Amino acid sequence: MKACVQWARKDGFYPVFIRVNHKRSTLYIKTDKMVTKRELSKSKDIMDPVVMKFCTTLILDYMDKLNRVDIRDWSCRMIVDYLQKGDEDISFSEYARKHIDRLIDNGQVRNARNYELALKHMERYFGTTKVKFSQLTSTNMSNWIKTMEKTNRAKEMYPVCIRQVFRAAIAELNDYDVGMIRIKTNPWIKVKIPQADRPEKRAISAEDCRRFFAAPLPESKMKSPLPELGRDVAMMVLCLGGINTVDLYSLKKEDYHGGIIHYRRAKTMRSRADGAYFEMRVPEIIQPLFKKYASDENDEWLFNFHSRLSNSDSFSANVNIGIKKICESMGMDRADWYCAYTFRHTWGTIAQNDCRATISEVAFGMNHSAGHRVTRGYIKLDFSPAWELNERVIDFIFFSDKASKQAATDEDESNVFRISPKMLIKAAAFFQGKCLASFENIGCSNIDEVIKHLVDELPLEIPNRCIVQFKIVNCNNGKVAVYERQKGKGF
Repeated sequence: MKACVQWARKDGFYPVFIRVNHKRSTLYIKTDKMVTKRELSKSKDIMDPVVMKFCTTLILDYMDKLNRVDIRDWSCRMIVDYLQKGDEDISFSEYARKHIDRLIDNGQVRNARNYELALKHMERYFGTTKVKFSQLTSTNMSNWIKTMEKTNRAKEMYPVCIRQVFRAAIAELNDYDVGMIRIKTNPWIKVKIPQADRPEKRAISAEDCRRFFAAPLPESKMKSPLPELGRDVAMMVLCLGGINTVDLYSLKKEDYHGGIIHYRRAKTMRSRADGAYFEMRVPEIIQPLFKKYASDENDEWLFNFHSRLSNSDSFSANVNIGIKKICESMGMDRADWYCAYTFRHTWGTIAQNDCRATISEVAFGMNHSAGHRVTRGYIKLDFSPAWELNERVIDFIFFSDKASKQAATDEDESNVFRISPKMLIKAAAFFQGKCLASFENIGCSNIDEVIKHLVDELPLEIPNRCIVQFKIVNCNNGKVAVYERQKGKGF
């Protein structure tokens, strides 16, 4: 190492550098000192005693640092980096934000949100947005985790996120092969992360389901009130094998063809070898909802949710608000109010308890890996068993008021349902799962005539704004169609 100058600035001053030669490579470390031409020899050696004293002391300090580590395998660049940053206290906050940006660039937006929440919570604990790695001691981390002991999930999720960022930093910034260790501590060896509280079972009974979907919608002056959105999305979740709201929001037109939706579950698509791919046949009972929320012809998205809500989180929040408003109007206690996830849990519970499906069948129908990861990699999956189980769950909830199993009806996959006066039609109207009107006859020319015939037989006690399901069977070809009408609006 040697103190030197390289060039003169426009004002005539020469910046002073420490020249580092190592393994036939040369790099320069800039200092804050300056000299003029009068303080340089003809060969441009520095003659200023004050500057030389400073540079000599700095070189001795550099050599002392290098003598304390093994630099035999280091390059010249690694030596300069070590001398300039080796003892620098690196900002954990800054690195964590870079890590979060990488997650977003990789398409892991929802995961990135959890990491961001964890970082902000930890920064509030330390009282600064510039937390250093040196501050992440086992004592500080344990005390931080202790502040979350009354939370249900954050006490596990937030520390796990911070630990993942810490591990990524160690892997990136520490080079153990050549002994360059910039992060010298690891608190996670001693810190114990508590487990999150296991959530209460959110599933509700079939009777509660029937009451919810038959409940009058709260009055609203809005053109598209949230209770209506909440009820309709809850119906779609329940009738599509418990699909998540984020997956509904993300469906594109190309994902729906042949009466089947094709999607990858957003929550686990990046952690499963099969990409969490699944196919679910859309049952007749929610075909009207697919038409109701269909997006514009030139829109790439399947539903028009994107034109109303900016992202999946906002969509889920508004759906849950709508669901809770219905629960409130039903006089339910606040602690018992439902959310969209209630109907996912309900699908699985009714499938197992009431439709006698096995745990593996339920897991398959809900797009869980079900512990058969290796097997799923060997075979081309047939998703029709999930479709059949889904139909059985729908029949049990909406077309039965009994607590026993009802076999699913084999329905043609075609979406076309036509009738003529010569065809024998069997139709029934259901409210809260009870059959209130039915007939079997010929002579009907269209669906509206069938529904009008059933409406005339419905009791007047059904409240306004309540939903009634109409199930129509074409006895000539076995095709089935299901329609919903709202009293006061549809009939």
